[in-house]
Amino acid sequence: MADTTPNSADYVIIGSGIIGAMLAAKLAKTGASVLMLEAGPNIPRGEIVARFRNSPRRSDWMSPYPSVDSAPHPIYRPEDNHHLVQAGPYPYKAEYMRMVGGTSWHWAAHAWRNVPGDFKIKSLYGVGVDWPFDYDELEPYYQEAEAIMGVGGSTATGSPRSQPFPMGEVAIPYAMQRVRDRLAGTFDVVNNTVARNSRTFDGRPPCCGNNSCQPICPIDAQYHGGIAVQQALAVGVKMTYLANVFQLEHDAQGRIVAANYYDPDKNVHRVAGKTFIVAANGIESPRLLLLSKSEKFKQGIANDNDMVGRHLMDHPSTSLTFDADEDVWLGRGPQSPVSINAMRDGDFRGEYSPYRLDFTNISRVDGATNSLLKAGIYGKEFAEKLRHASAREMNVKSVLEVLPDPERRIDLADEKDAMGLQKPRAHYSIDDYTFKGHKRAQKDFAKIAQLMGGTNLRYTKDDDFANNQHICGTLSMGTDSAVSVCDEFGRAWNHANLYFASTGVLPTSSTCNSTLNGIAVALRTGAHLIAENGGAAMLPRSNTLATWKRLNPLWKPAA
Repeated sequence: MADTTPNSADYVIIGSGIIGAMLAAKLAKTGASVLMLEAGPNIPRGEIVARFRNSPRRSDWMSPYPSVDSAPHPIYRPEDNHHLVQAGPYPYKAEYMRMVGGTSWHWAAHAWRNVPGDFKIKSLYGVGVDWPFDYDELEPYYQEAEAIMGVGGSTATGSPRSQPFPMGEVAIPYAMQRVRDRLAGTFDVVNNTVARNSRTFDGRPPCCGNNSCQPICPIDAQYHGGIAVQQALAVGVKMTYLANVFQLEHDAQGRIVAANYYDPDKNVHRVAGKTFIVAANGIESPRLLLLSKSEKFKQGIANDNDMVGRHLMDHPSTSLTFDADEDVWLGRGPQSPVSINAMRDGDFRGEYSPYRLDFTNISRVDGATNSLLKAGIYGKEFAEKLRHASAREMNVKSVLEVLPDPERRIDLADEKDAMGLQKPRAHYSIDDYTFKGHKRAQKDFAKIAQLMGGTNLRYTKDDDFANNQHICGTLSMGTDSAVSVCDEFGRAWNHANLYFASTGVLPTSSTCNSTLNGIAVALRTGAHLIAENGGAAMLPRSNTLATWKRLNPLWKPAA
């Protein structure tokens, strides 16, 4: 059952993922009362680690995180549980978790910043939309988030900084050092920017190379939503879990006055508050708003303009798997340590999608074993082929931008879940802009394989795009209330005391994992709320871009 906690607070935050929890801690430090409502269970880290170690499906990153009937989330293996209904034309098989700490329990800890051009793609390249503010406006909040999480990485990525990284780079594994050496002069291979300890930090140990970052770091060397929740509780935030919010209640003026939730026995509970912040992911947040229909708001909360759930974006990926001409032995160190960033920005964005290229360092033993057994290979041949695949198989994938399109969206399906709530439904597609970026990335794939002496090249099919669980756009912020859901601070256009803290508010997807962007935007929202309520002034605008250009005169985006 849910914890016994207050039934009102100054700030009521719906969702306890990494973004909501970090915002909750910031607000609580001002002395305000903050209550988080989490639909899913509270599972100790040790139990998650045990589930992973005992799982018969080691390559299935969702196996330690089963869906519960009172707060279901999408599961696709070994069978699709059909929580996220597919409306097509292209499947959008997003995986996320509804539990205390949210989906970042099993993230790769990538903490990339946007590059400055990402904020102005409409002005610069004539595609997508501009953000309601620019890079310099967000830079202090990037820095704030990085200092909390302990982020380290390469500075050669096109994202200017006002201060050094708070953390040094994690040691590069041998396999990735060989990639860097052999691609030098053609591709600049850099350490990924990650919220992963390279030294003891905040009471947590440095990375020791378990190679199970996804689904779980067994020693908490990388930051995640579970840690964010612990930090929030330590500064006075209260939390109720197993509290599945199904309705936001409003008054005659449209102000939100309460959040109503089901406990697992479907008893209804009501929580009042002064300010409400929806901090679930980019699928469950619009779902809640659409479920909250009333006589006054017939299309749901914050949805008078029919924009809630629209502009669904992720980062589609295709990849190349090949055999190198030397033993590299993937599987020691982090699973995703290095990447190529040359195609993140440039004038080509007017024609096709930018992208990053990310190298996999996941052990090949499990996958190769399953493939060989499925093919009926045993004995000496099995041992020889397993050794070859484990030592030489490599993989590189693209991380492609998707432009906002109102026809890509989350809405409500007719089907209902075990709690009697309509399931979310995804309308998704891959357009020519992203497809052209994919075809351009394939040229880089071929060159990488050539430089690594690659043989047995296996490209994913042109119609086989994987998504990366970077759910953006469904609560888009902007300056025009006709085509966005909230303003630049995440405040709903129709509801003076309703805010959003989610990757759903990001108006474009860029080429980087959405988590750090979502956190930085939420911390900026927190500064705004604190200032509005008589707290400290907002952080000043950074002049980082000008400073960085002066210190890095040779860097330029790809033409």
